[in-house]
Amino acid sequence: MATTFTNQATLSYNGNTVQSNIAVGVIEGVLSVSKNALADEYRVGDTLTYVVSIVNNGEAAVTDLTVTDDLGAYIFNTGTVQPLTYIDGSVQYYQDGELQPDPAVSTANSLVISGVTVPADSNTLIVYSATVNEFAPLDTNAAIENTVTVTGTGICDVTATETVEAVETALLSVIKSVTPIPVTENSELTYTFQMQNTGNTEVMAADNAVITDTFDPLLSDISVTLDGAALTAGTDYTYNETTGVFETLPSAITIPAATFTQDAATGAWTVTPGSAALVVTGTVGTVCDLNTP
Repeated sequence: MATTFTNQATLSYNGNTVQSNIAVGVIEGVLSVSKNALADEYRVGDTLTYVVSIVNNGEAAVTDLTVTDDLGAYIFNTGTVQPLTYIDGSVQYYQDGELQPDPAVSTANSLVISGVTVPADSNTLIVYSATVNEFAPLDTNAAIENTVTVTGTGICDVTATETVEAVETALLSVIKSVTPIPVTENSELTYTFQMQNTGNTEVMAADNAVITDTFDPLLSDISVTLDGAALTAGTDYTYNETTGVFETLPSAITIPAATFTQDAATGAWTVTPGSAALVVTGTVGTVCDLNTP
């Protein structure tokens, strides 16, 4: 960190006063710090690894430094919550590229690493990992911004901030069920495909989500709905009554994004998935026609 300063002199003689030019100088701090994450995006449960680089521009080693990471703390209600949880034992401490013995680490409120030394005209690297927890925001444009501060005797505090953004994507799952159980021959059988989106981005027609299945036993005279709305054969889906191959066509399926709610008391985020139900109903054949036992 550098600080610019200015000053100006005054020359007085025989009742006259003359001002000098304004002199400009720079005081450069001995230490500087930078912080980088090894990932650009996160989901809940991800592990984020951070690299903190402390550079010593001085001619003497700087010792007994404390490195504090706020783990992304932000104000919630009358307190703070931290969207990152430090992974115990993950700190690695390097001087001039050589791994050093583990420094002292505490995690009472923030991640605090003590007893750090930066050799003269050299640098120290500290690498550590944290898990994205339930206090991390997940909606679009959400991010975890966390700051590291280096403090010590005889130096100015130096800080660095890194920002990692929430992944903006759909996260899909599907559960298939069949009713009724058992089904009698030559009667109606229904398959339900319950699709869920726990991501923060809607699945739109342009995303071309497709359900493919091979019905065994074969179904005839099928009808298909998506969230209760009828789909049209040839436009929204295809089905081959000979092979049993069923497939929705691109653009037929849309699934809303999840919604995210922060608990008013704890600050923890919960996810309510967006959902869509594809229902296929048809007539099953006789027992002797079945292709499966």
